[in-house]
Amino acid sequence: MSAPVARILVIDDEPQIRRFLRISLAAGGYDVVEAGTAAEGISRHLDTHPDLIVVDLGLPDMDGQDVVSRIRARSETPIIVLSVRAGERDKIEALNRGANDYVTKPFGIGEFMARIRATLRARNAPSSLSAPFTVGPVSIDLATRKVSMSGAPVKLTRKEFELLRLLVVNAGRVLTHQYLLQQVWGPAHLNDSHYLRIYIGHLRQKLGDDPADPKLIVTELGVGYRLVDEPR
Repeated sequence: MSAPVARILVIDDEPQIRRFLRISLAAGGYDVVEAGTAAEGISRHLDTHPDLIVVDLGLPDMDGQDVVSRIRARSETPIIVLSVRAGERDKIEALNRGANDYVTKPFGIGEFMARIRATLRARNAPSSLSAPFTVGPVSIDLATRKVSMSGAPVKLTRKEFELLRLLVVNAGRVLTHQYLLQQVWGPAHLNDSHYLRIYIGHLRQKLGDDPADPKLIVTELGVGYRLVDEPR
């Protein structure tokens, strides 16, 4: 029996963008539903029960940030924001409102499709991560707290492992600096972003992830970090 086809709702007021995404997503095996306004998108979300939503922020009848909030208030459907707004403030606001990822226009369709696959995998992953998480040569067993690279054990400090655990549990999803600092160091350290840079650097070094071209722990500039769950 073949796997069920994932349905993706695209909310964007630009017909050419919707057409491009419809063709690309259909070629990737997805069922595509379209909406040109916020009101239509919210209605189609209720009617079609999509597996994932792609939403633009510059909609004619409502800001896309409010669309994210309204959908998240009633549903855990994954949301990827696709917008020309490239500012740090917009990205952080969208993620804080409940978006799972943020992609800026213009965008590469290859990376965009990879982010869709990663977001859908995270949604469908079992709640218990009893099996080791593996990407490339790196294997992470959260149950036993063992990490290895190409079969060789990797020794992590307690905070390094806790940081890596958060990234694994949310693989494919952007985690903001503030979220990681609060979870690992506590609310008193929300402005201590240098802690985060240092520990991410340690993890990359120990896991063989080139900081100049990271393939495992990716920096979302000005926003946070994302663990890639499939090798580029």
